[in-house]
Amino acid sequence: MLQTNFFDTSSPVSRVLPMIGEQKDIRYYARAAGSIINGPAATGMGFWSINPYVGCAFGCAYCYARYAHRYAAERLAATVGTLDDAPADSADALPPWLAFERRIMVKQDAGALVRRALRRPATLAGLRSDGVVIGTATDPYQPAERRFRVTRSVLEALAEHDGLRVTIITKSPLVTRDLDLLARIDERSRLSVHVSLITVDRELARRLEPRAPTPEARLRGIARLRAGGIEVGVNVMPVLPGITDGPDSVDALVRAVKAADASYIGACALRLQRTARERYLPFIEAEFPELASRYRSTYARGYQVGARYREGLREQFAKVCARHGVHFGRYHETAEEPDGETDDEAGRTAVANGAPPATAQLPLPLESPSEPAE
Repeated sequence: MLQTNFFDTSSPVSRVLPMIGEQKDIRYYARAAGSIINGPAATGMGFWSINPYVGCAFGCAYCYARYAHRYAAERLAATVGTLDDAPADSADALPPWLAFERRIMVKQDAGALVRRALRRPATLAGLRSDGVVIGTATDPYQPAERRFRVTRSVLEALAEHDGLRVTIITKSPLVTRDLDLLARIDERSRLSVHVSLITVDRELARRLEPRAPTPEARLRGIARLRAGGIEVGVNVMPVLPGITDGPDSVDALVRAVKAADASYIGACALRLQRTARERYLPFIEAEFPELASRYRSTYARGYQVGARYREGLREQFAKVCARHGVHFGRYHETAEEPDGETDDEAGRTAVANGAPPATAQLPLPLESPSEPAE
């Protein structure tokens, strides 16, 4: 249960980011944002984005977005110190990768900020032409949303306009709470909900995503959204080499997605930027020690696996999806795969021409990555 517990107002941190709640070992801080919609020029992505929170309590070991919290915390530290009012080098300060999932910043007045932004003709036109993705660096339906309803306030503002392209990325069936708003947006705009699901093995999911909703809960959420007429894509992102890429695992996942009546599937292999590596590689050494050396070798010189693995992965998913009658591909790109890597045209063409997948199971490493390190 989320309890309100304010800071002592004599603390310099409290005057900037008051703690507005806590839940077990997670603390929630109010953050007054000057704006909430990020344009393509600011992010380098081909669409607009909205993140109602900074940080994510789900704590997925592989999360690529931990950098977002680090940057926000560093800006804060430059003026008043850490969120815990302790020096960054103090034994009491959380490391950035852990602060991402334990110190959540709640953006205040989000709905009003969206309305203000959409009064600008250029921004409104951008959300119509390029689209907006909610949840590129945080889950918009993490536990905080039950109390703070920031995401719902964003949707209420978007529902006031016609002709937008709106995508929501989440792991949580809490998104079904807002079916009324989703239906209203869908009547006036192009809407798609992307549910992230990388395995249907409940025990494995608990190891990889310790605080996220179970696969069964997500599948029920997908089915409920589809019953409500909402387009739902499933993001198999990231596929974890040596862990979730086996033929049986992929087949079981696609079968479950088909049973839930999802609209399509997108998939891409794990990417490890610097901050994500700081969390994920020690996790692999502890939980999957037999894979540790191969992971370090594969990601030693870059943030992603080599092209041969990626091509094999696309072909494998294209074949399994075709077998079960699930469309493989998405109607536009998201932050989880900004270069469009999950476009399935090449994979579907190869399989249609009788070519087998590049590999039945995808061992590490197929080749060393050639991309330069960050």
